Amino acid sequence: MELAYYSDYAVRLVNTEEPARGKDSLTSVEAVRELFGSASQMARRATDSDVTRFRAVRTRLRAVFTAADEGEHTRAVDLLNSLLLEFPVSPQISGHDLLDDEGHPRWHMHLADHPSNATAGFAAIAAMGLAFHLTEFGADRLGLCQAPPCRNAYLDTSTNRSRRYCSDRCATRANVAAYRARKRLEAERTDEETGLTAENSQESTTPADR
Repeated sequence: MELAYYSDYAVRLVNTEEPARGKDSLTSVEAVRELFGSASQMARRATDSDVTRFRAVRTRLRAVFTAADEGEHTRAVDLLNSLLLEFPVSPQISGHDLLDDEGHPRWHMHLADHPSNATAGFAAIAAMGLAFHLTEFGADRLGLCQAPPCRNAYLDTSTNRSRRYCSDRCATRANVAAYRARKRLEAERTDEETGLTAENSQESTTPADR
């Protein structure tokens, strides 16, 4: 499992909440375990206490994305560093029995998950993955969806740093809204021009014509 994979942990956790819509799917131990995936040993260690702890970590991770999205990159790094200090990782070289064409193990870095509780394990992985993504690609690659009211987090992997939405669905919704807004503006301008033309026509009419 490569380190780049772990950055998605932070996105998944942050997006369990939609503040603008008042929605929160992180309400049970089962929801916590789903964030890990069914194959994770750490997921099976999750308890009711982890629900509250996960929400606290989620708030701090969202703050990282918010700072980055607002261009406050130093603040984003400071917030992420505080998470890294509180939730350190245990990197290990792993092969997971994967072999290359010559029969040699495909060695890669793996973040071991053997902390004191499920929240600490997830937070360490999420923070490290996000840190790897930020240092590799830049803080401006961390964003929040620009399609109101959605403010889901995303990682911009576009070649020209142009991503603004968390999904194709939100991008389409935003484009439709922008199109309708342009049409309304065009209609309003047409009505104004029609009204002005009518007024000018009346003013140019001579008394004899009336």
